[in-house]
Amino acid sequence: MGEKKKIPPFTPVANTILDEIAKVNLNGTQFRILLIIWRNTYGVMQQTKGEFSLATLATKAGTNRGHINRELNTLIRRNFINDLGTGKKGARILSFNKNHDEWLDEPVKEQKKTAGKKKSKASNVKDKYGPDNTYFKMAQVFHELVTEVAKDAGVEHLTRKANLQTWADDFRKLVELDGVEDKVQIHRLMKWVTQHDFWRTNVLSAKKFREKYAELAIKMSGEQKKKDPYKHPSHYQEDNRDYEIALNKWVSSGGNPDEFEWEG
Repeated sequence: MGEKKKIPPFTPVANTILDEIAKVNLNGTQFRILLIIWRNTYGVMQQTKGEFSLATLATKAGTNRGHINRELNTLIRRNFINDLGTGKKGARILSFNKNHDEWLDEPVKEQKKTAGKKKSKASNVKDKYGPDNTYFKMAQVFHELVTEVAKDAGVEHLTRKANLQTWADDFRKLVELDGVEDKVQIHRLMKWVTQHDFWRTNVLSAKKFREKYAELAIKMSGEQKKKDPYKHPSHYQEDNRDYEIALNKWVSSGGNPDEFEWEG
């Protein structure tokens, strides 16, 4: 008989996961659920999934089943936990989603149900960014560019399940929190990144684009100037007259200046 494997006396959780989980907004119960799942998957012969009943989770978290059920469903909606169905014992099979690019910053809000009418699960989910939202459009543009890169590199699976709501929120943060208000430059950098020999396969999400924005913008500017170092600096100054004319027309027609997209 072979020697029985001993359960390790520790739970190996990657430092990257710990760094990222510290940045998100979780309440106490949600965090306890994650700890329980880590402990009973990664901490048990390094398994990646396990079978959990609401009663078990409630007992380990020191709360009631109704509270656990509500917070667990929130973690599933926010893409922290994968619900893999029901196991042989009738409990839910759960796993931790270590792809932090798919995590949602806020719980998905649910629309009020209309009395007497049944709605599908999809209709109950209210998107924070609608199709006409500027940040959502930016997310769509970058996702289309990145998808082409991923196809060429044979890694299309990395972008297939991208959450455009999360991507739109990253672009909002880039503009509103990081202070990058030049949408023309953002769009130009999107194209440059997805055409660059090195960066095109290293920046495959809006989150990474935001994190590397300053570095990428500097490198793009440097490479453009290296193409012809003898040109006068005024050569690199963009003529904004066409942009201003188009913007004035947009505003005159009742458009919101913040939603204007320059296609020059």
